[in-house]
Amino acid sequence: MRIDNTFGIEAQCHELITYDSEEALREVLNNIHRRHEGLPVLHVGCGSNLLFLGNYNGIVLKSGIKGIRLIKETGDEVLIEVGAGEICDEFIAEAIHRGWYGMENLSLIPGQIGAAAVQNIGAYGVEVCDVIKEVKGLSLKDSSEHLWKRDECKYGYRQSIFKEELWGKYAITRVTFRLSKHFVPKLQYGGLVKAIEQAGLTESTLTAELLRQIIIGIRQAKLPDPKVQGNAGSFFKNPVVLREKAEQLLSMYPDMPHYPAEEGKVKLAAGWLIEQAGWKGKSLGRAAVHDRQALVLVNRGGATGQDIQRLCEAIKKDVAERFGIELSPEVNFI
Repeated sequence: MRIDNTFGIEAQCHELITYDSEEALREVLNNIHRRHEGLPVLHVGCGSNLLFLGNYNGIVLKSGIKGIRLIKETGDEVLIEVGAGEICDEFIAEAIHRGWYGMENLSLIPGQIGAAAVQNIGAYGVEVCDVIKEVKGLSLKDSSEHLWKRDECKYGYRQSIFKEELWGKYAITRVTFRLSKHFVPKLQYGGLVKAIEQAGLTESTLTAELLRQIIIGIRQAKLPDPKVQGNAGSFFKNPVVLREKAEQLLSMYPDMPHYPAEEGKVKLAAGWLIEQAGWKGKSLGRAAVHDRQALVLVNRGGATGQDIQRLCEAIKKDVAERFGIELSPEVNFI
C-alpha cells in the first residue's frame, strides 16, 4: 500500500492503518503483536517531514484522533487539548477564531498536531514548544499510556525526546496547549516587519487574523505547494555556530544573515549558505533546489528518495568546503 508523503516519493508498505481513538490504537497494536510479531511499525502524520529512501517493509500507522477540548480557562489564558490527528494549520485558524493566541506565526506549516509536537515545528521566531503544556502518547510496544510535561519533552531547535531516544517507540495521541487570550504579536524577524509595513499596518492595527494572512502570503510566495511540486518544506536546519565562527564568517561576508541564539552562539541561514554555494535552482537528476528558496529541495517528477538524498549530500559537501559548516537535515530519513 502506498504511503502518502509530500515529497511525492513512490513508497509502499506492508499495511497502512488509520485509527481514530486510543481504544482503536490499542486494538490495532494488539492485532499487530498477535498477527505480525517481528514486523517493524512506523507512525506517520501527513508525511510532510519524511523522506522515504525505499519501500517500508512494515506496518505504517496514522492518527485520525480528532477533537479540540477546552480544559481550563482563566481571564488571561486557556488550556486546550487537541487530538494528534487534527491538522495543525486548521487548529491555528480555529484558535484565532475563538480568541486563543500564540500560534499565529506557525500558520500554513503542513502536518498534524502530533507531528508538530514531535518535530517542534517553528517559524518567524516561534516554536510550537513555546505553547505546549503536555503531550500524551501510547507505547507501540505494550499500549501503555504516558504523559510528558513540556520540560520532559527535551525540546530544542527542531528536536524533542520523540525524535531522539523515544523515536519509533510511542504514538502521540493528544497535545495540550497553553494559549493566551491576549494577542501579542511576535515580530522578531525583519522580513515579517517589512511585510506588515507593506500591508499598511502597524503593530497597533495588526490583528491575529491579519498576521496569519500575512504569514500565509509570505510562505506561499517563497515555498512551493507540495500538491504541485513534491517537497517537505525546509529540508535543512539553520545551523547554530559559536559566536567566534560567526564573526569569522561575517568578516568575509558582511551581509550574511545571522540571528542571536543561545548564549555564546549565533544562528545562520542555511538557505543563504546553500545559495552562496551555487545550488539555488540547480538540479541533480530529478531532484532539485527550489529556485525561490534554497532551503527547499524538490521532486521535479519521478525522483526517488535516494535521488533527494544524493542532492542533500552534494549540498552538504559544498557548504562544508566553502564555509566549514556541517548542515543537518530537518527531514527524517526512513
